[in-house]
Amino acid sequence: MLLDVNNVSIGFADTKPMQMVVNNISFQVDQGEILGIVGESGSGKSMTALSIMGLHKDTARITSGEIRVEGNNLLSMSENQKRSYLGKEIAMVFQEPMTSLNPVMKIGDQVSEMLAIHTRLSRKEQKEKTLEALFEVGLNNPEELYNKYPHELSGGMRQRVMIAMAMICKPKILIADEPTTALDVSVQAQILALLKKMNKEHGVSIILISHDLGVIRTMCERTIVMSQGKIVEQGLVEDIFRNPKQEYTKKLIDAVPSIHKKMVEIETVVQSPSKVNGQVSKMLSVNGVNIYYYQNGRIRRGVKKQIVKQASFHINEGEVVGIVGESGSGKSTLAKAIAGLNMFYEGEITCTETRPQMVFQDPYSSLNQAKKVQWILEEPLKIKGGYTKQERRRLVKEKLSEVGLLEEIGNRYVYQLSGGQRQRVCIAAALMLHSKFVILDEAVSALDVTIQRQILNLLMELKDKHNLTYLFISHDMNVIHEICDRVIVMNEGKIVEQGDTGEVFRAPKDEYTKKLLAAIL
Repeated sequence: MLLDVNNVSIGFADTKPMQMVVNNISFQVDQGEILGIVGESGSGKSMTALSIMGLHKDTARITSGEIRVEGNNLLSMSENQKRSYLGKEIAMVFQEPMTSLNPVMKIGDQVSEMLAIHTRLSRKEQKEKTLEALFEVGLNNPEELYNKYPHELSGGMRQRVMIAMAMICKPKILIADEPTTALDVSVQAQILALLKKMNKEHGVSIILISHDLGVIRTMCERTIVMSQGKIVEQGLVEDIFRNPKQEYTKKLIDAVPSIHKKMVEIETVVQSPSKVNGQVSKMLSVNGVNIYYYQNGRIRRGVKKQIVKQASFHINEGEVVGIVGESGSGKSTLAKAIAGLNMFYEGEITCTETRPQMVFQDPYSSLNQAKKVQWILEEPLKIKGGYTKQERRRLVKEKLSEVGLLEEIGNRYVYQLSGGQRQRVCIAAALMLHSKFVILDEAVSALDVTIQRQILNLLMELKDKHNLTYLFISHDMNVIHEICDRVIVMNEGKIVEQGDTGEVFRAPKDEYTKKLLAAIL
């Protein structure tokens, strides 16, 4: 047994009575094993991992239990003793590498810092080891990357750097906390394959934390299911997936959108597109559109960069049309042009809805954090004008109710809401002006599987109630398959394939589409 977590409880000391977030949990990790931990936000899975690493908040207290690595209890060690373990024997890879990496330090300096702390290698030897580590994680130009900053790398490259940094001291245990959540499906597959490679070639044990049950099933031999700070079920992955014993586990598994569950026509009930005089009415037409970015947003000669190339498609009223593709494919750039947020384009974009609305991936950063929800939802009505204060408050109350939120949520700030509540507020804001056309840009990708299910159900209910039309952008092919009538596939700024979702998924014509579908877990 390599790691033994025994009867550990964790609480926050800044609340009275103490708020317990982890309650008497026990599990073990063997040499060379990949153990999964799944559960919703607030289940205690990340707090457990942070406590193993000694990275929990100052206000967090481990009130009972032991965390033993090769028989040595980390909780009874001095700070100096812990340093010999943390980073060297146990390392961690986080969900968002952009916030985990130092933005003002070059990549080479950040990776080699681990060697400077834990070894006595010379500067020259540290650089050699760093270049080797970068190359081993699939970064084929390590000399060039060595002197770059994090913002100059793609999301997948940054995550590879984080893995190189974690593995450079050859740890015995690697904790990976949601390492692929923000990545496109093909990049996700590459990172998971890399973790498997590290496990096989170096014998490193991996604790993989994820809310994506497909990832857990693909990667892990055993898994732990957590809810409200407790382990509700644990065992072999296939046993739990085939025959879950706890209702909570069954709920998690049932909430997962999966092409493999139903590789047939989409079963979601979708309202028929609107017709006028027997003709299908178009909500949006995009014809021969080229979209550009300019340096600093200013039009200057010689700095124009084309992102989207000759895009043409249409969306009928009442349809849900999906756009899929990897990061950099141009799907979000296209969405912003349709929403009027990027005017640097050629070609024709015609929309019958005068005010298309947009719901973004991260509700926390897209909502005004200095204002309460009531103010956020009232603001579009104030700008439009023509509403009394009483009318605005009544409309906000109605819209909160429509998206499944209580009236009291209006008196809270964004930071006081859960991820699911924030996304519901974003959806309410998009509907305040009664727009019939909503663009959803990765609107569910950062949510836990059960919260994702709730939001998808809400979107379809609102669509049927108000006859809405959605442009749904996602890297999750399972979600696209479940809710979209038609799908558009983008690669390197071009539309490479489009058609009925069922047909495209069953018989893709383009090689890129086939690659995306092959990467689905």
